[in-house]
Amino acid sequence: MSVRPIHSALVAVAVAACHPVGGASPSSSSPDSLAIRRDVNYLAGPDLAGRLTGTPGNDSAAAYIARRYATLHLRASTPGYLQPFAARPVSHSAPSPSLPTQNVSAILPGRDAALRNQYVIVGAHFDHLGTSTDGALDPDDHVGVRRGADDNASGTAAVLELARLFAAHPARRSIIFANFTGEEEGLLGSEYFAEHLPVPVDSIDAMFNFDMVGRLKNDRLIVYGVATAKEFPPLLDSVNRGAKFKLAAQGDGFGPSDQSSFYAKNIPVLHFFTDLHEDYHRASDTPDKINGAGEARVVAFAAQVLRDVADRPERLTYVRVAAPATAAAREGGDVYLGSIPDMAGSDTPGLRLTGVRAGSPAEIGGMKAGDVIVEFGGKSVKDLYEYSDALYSHKPGDQVRVVVLRDGQRVTLTVTLGKRGG
Repeated sequence: MSVRPIHSALVAVAVAACHPVGGASPSSSSPDSLAIRRDVNYLAGPDLAGRLTGTPGNDSAAAYIARRYATLHLRASTPGYLQPFAARPVSHSAPSPSLPTQNVSAILPGRDAALRNQYVIVGAHFDHLGTSTDGALDPDDHVGVRRGADDNASGTAAVLELARLFAAHPARRSIIFANFTGEEEGLLGSEYFAEHLPVPVDSIDAMFNFDMVGRLKNDRLIVYGVATAKEFPPLLDSVNRGAKFKLAAQGDGFGPSDQSSFYAKNIPVLHFFTDLHEDYHRASDTPDKINGAGEARVVAFAAQVLRDVADRPERLTYVRVAAPATAAAREGGDVYLGSIPDMAGSDTPGLRLTGVRAGSPAEIGGMKAGDVIVEFGGKSVKDLYEYSDALYSHKPGDQVRVVVLRDGQRVTLTVTLGKRGG
């Protein structure tokens, strides 16, 4: 599909020309679920067509976010709040296309003269799949638009709501609000941002990432990266005494979302996540399924954690957690198995499959719908994150031993990995 070039100057003009968009009252000191819903409804609405990187809908999303920051009178870290760059998705067959696109970011200066030259980054990706079936879990649907209400209009809405809350009551440290494109193509936007920061990297105390925070169910909140700073575990436990989430704290700072780009720079990270579901990477991920009240609770929890980190007199104590051999990007590499994960989420360890692609390495290797992957290439698999890390530590052509649970029995298979697009 041909892609319209993005001209940053034109997008900047659009930012300046458009009227401020609706949102919560600037005086409101608690998260507003209606404002969150309005943001999700716009970003995942039909006019933006799924916000695929390099498309007009993605441009419109960037302009919308920039207008919100301008309305809050945040300082632009780049002209017009936009950081243009050329995205080159690695999942496409060579030669990779160059997609002119942009991240969006703004800075809220801290109120403490002694600490305002230290920063916390609060970020989320705003792109999704649109009409592309690359990475989709309903690839046979060539008509549906994957609008990405939870993935990741919800995370974008959370960052915008945090920007509103902190603009009204700044922290002691400065906060950088950042929105990344190109995440679905392999963390391209966050990697570019981490390589072209608006401030020195050693002045950044932490990075908070919000990816899929709109489907809170049974009070279950997952937070990744808890072991990346010595102070995180007691801090999260303290805040959660009032929030009363069923908190699932995971240690590693790497994973298939944008926090990986910053943890690779020796920055403590937290990734907030309300778990997978059956609509992940499907056209059925629509705004009507967002739990606005639940997301407001997540934002309130994260705001308190952010406030404590941004106001503490001392910097966090960075911890280097043992990382996987490869920091995997979601659907980011060219290795291909052809399994179709069940995204409904479960407390049972492993990754259940809803099916396998016809003629794929998974099918040829004997994998079936209903199998639960518990081991991949000698690595234990408890969830999608561990599966992604295990899969992307390999390359096309590798023979891999896969252990699945099938009808309650462990079955060992051998698969030869293929190449995506090959």
